[in-house]
Amino acid sequence: MSLLKHNFIKEIIIALAITVPFFNNIHAQSWPKNTDTTTLKFTTVTAPEWTSLFVRNSGWFGADGIYSIPLNGNDKPGNHTKTLLIFSDTMIGDVVNDIPQPGYVLVHNTCAYVDGVPPNDHIHFIYAKDKNGKPKTMFSPNTPLAGPKDFYWLGDGFVNPANGKTYINAFKVKWLKDNDAFAFDEHGTSLIIIPKGSKPPFIDQQQKDTPFFIPGKTPDDYGVLGSAVFVNTKSAGAPNPDGYIYVYGTRPKHLSLLVARVLPQDYETFSKWRYWDGKTWTADINRIAEVTTRVSHELSVSPLPDGRYALVFQTDGLGNNVGLRLGLSPQGPFGPVINLYTAPENSENKNLVPYNAKAHTNLSNPNELLISYNVISLDFFNDIKRLGHHYHPRFIRVKLQQ
Repeated sequence: MSLLKHNFIKEIIIALAITVPFFNNIHAQSWPKNTDTTTLKFTTVTAPEWTSLFVRNSGWFGADGIYSIPLNGNDKPGNHTKTLLIFSDTMIGDVVNDIPQPGYVLVHNTCAYVDGVPPNDHIHFIYAKDKNGKPKTMFSPNTPLAGPKDFYWLGDGFVNPANGKTYINAFKVKWLKDNDAFAFDEHGTSLIIIPKGSKPPFIDQQQKDTPFFIPGKTPDDYGVLGSAVFVNTKSAGAPNPDGYIYVYGTRPKHLSLLVARVLPQDYETFSKWRYWDGKTWTADINRIAEVTTRVSHELSVSPLPDGRYALVFQTDGLGNNVGLRLGLSPQGPFGPVINLYTAPENSENKNLVPYNAKAHTNLSNPNELLISYNVISLDFFNDIKRLGHHYHPRFIRVKLQQ
């Protein structure tokens, strides 16, 4: 893997004020329509009050893949309601002086609830347990197409306004080599369905195989859907709702973005999904277009106060820069990469790699984007033994200006 080399910013708080032609100061709710996809005026600061929530010494002490799902279905910034956080590969055990103690384990996914925003430490981590009280994976593949060694990396999810169920997109993967976190095979997608009112560990969950693993011209050209969800409905607080659920994916080897959409009531009826082919919505998934590039496998799409849409990702998939592209519609087209932040972890330890940045819209304040990115070691299974606190999300705030 080739990582971009940059000069790293070491201050806790940084300002990336980028001066561009924009608008005079106006209250956010009266921002005029902006049709510029090339420039954004903003400042970026770190959010240590969020990052510190995930530095833990007992139980859950590290994970990747954080997605946030507001349980009332409203994803509008400032809606700091009770929110379900879902994680993929998770470390559980005790940590003393940054050293995980004997008996720590890795499970493939866990969750947490956050109620309100920091500095109130209203976060509760939850993991499933076996009959002996030992940690176990919460969501394991249980569909007709699931293989015996498959496990899930969780994609994005949402509460469906049509029925109150929580839907989580999930990627089926398996490790190809023991003790190598980067040797894996991704080969399918599933839909996890959690009934309204269900509580962790969600033993009443349902799972369905989906058609959202998209073959390419070669095995490495495959695509998947589920990397991000944008609920563009009035009930979700979308500013310009058209009533559709937009689901984003990638062709991981191309670092390219794919877009699909469906009405809320049709989410489980896969024949009613439509795919953006670059010009129109088609029923043929094989015509789905690669609408932009240099994105990460996990990402987000959020509406901005001025009518534009922010695609947030880790630039080039794995590396130091948190990037953003601007679009004029949920399906783009998207403008050039705007660098929001250069993560410092790799400059401090060359084994540490940032990845999978995304925004958490309802946990953001109005006129900002709260963004997380993950960090992992290139020698994960050895480094986790001595760097117990490296493997957790970091947070920044991108404050929008007019």
